[in-house]
Amino acid sequence: MNAVTADLWEPDFERLLTVLRLEGEPDRLPFLDFSHDIGVMERVLGRDMPGKPEAQRRFRIDFAVACGYDVVRAMVADYHFDTPARRVADDTADRGRGKRSWRDDHAGLVGSWEEFEAYRWPSIEHADFGDIEALGAMLPANMKLVVALPGGVLENLIGIMGYEMLCYRLADDPELVRAVADRVGECELALYEALVDFEQVGALWLNDDLGFKTATMLSPDHLREYVLPWHARLVECAHSHEVPVMLHACGNVAEIMEDLIATGIDAKHSFEDVIQPVGQFRREWGDTIAAIGGIDMDVISRCSEAEVREYTRGVIEECAPGGGWALGTGNSVPNYVPMENFLAMLDEGRRHGVY
Repeated sequence: MNAVTADLWEPDFERLLTVLRLEGEPDRLPFLDFSHDIGVMERVLGRDMPGKPEAQRRFRIDFAVACGYDVVRAMVADYHFDTPARRVADDTADRGRGKRSWRDDHAGLVGSWEEFEAYRWPSIEHADFGDIEALGAMLPANMKLVVALPGGVLENLIGIMGYEMLCYRLADDPELVRAVADRVGECELALYEALVDFEQVGALWLNDDLGFKTATMLSPDHLREYVLPWHARLVECAHSHEVPVMLHACGNVAEIMEDLIATGIDAKHSFEDVIQPVGQFRREWGDTIAAIGGIDMDVISRCSEAEVREYTRGVIEECAPGGGWALGTGNSVPNYVPMENFLAMLDEGRRHGVY
């Protein structure tokens, strides 16, 4: 390990790019998470999120720099897929904001060709890229933006049709399923084609949850038929502009991992120890694809700070050698993650992640 110097903790997208391109060890481990709850960001910085957009953007940059990230996540407004009303329950986290919502998989908006024709699809002409433009002008030197889709192809296919209805239509009307999947894919490809033209966009998230604890949400064959070809087209679009793509996909995707790699994705994100620890993934696929995160959500949410530190050190020792891995949680940083545990993970990265 080299002596730790201050410039190692200045943002530098090149270290993340080194990981994504499997080009060996950067100067230190990059840190990367998919998303952060606003409350987490406020507690890290010790101040509330301001109300004005420009001040909010400065707040987001300050948070990323404080945590040691080399990127800031930017957002696209006015570009989404309509879905049924979400189900709502109380948010029981210590710093909850009243309610927590989730998708109602019994309901859908498109179950027939008539509903398909009546559905309002997002238009790239109405997409608002103001956040990207404004953030890009404010970034520190060598920092870049990352941008995610408004949900992935499968996520929106399920959201639009409803999970139950989708399963029925796969048997009763597969051409309707194909039509919905293709329209979603076309809309998302239009978004990628716009995003790759922004100089400050360094990488793209292809965020599409594909599975649950033991298997994929649809059969591997159905994913290969309706979803993965669109993944490949999205990656091809990004790569044509030398922009790497990181797949954020929750769930057990072991049966289609070779298919996912064949789409050309540069990195896999979202790991659960109960499915496959990130260290095991690195041993199996590390010569082919980069890995992001993997500090298990159950550990960082429910264990003590000392246990989180010990666990994080073990993952670093297992995954850091040779490069090809960025430190982060197994998924994201919601409001139920204890602040001391999140900061302990980052601190262990600072202590033990310098090459």
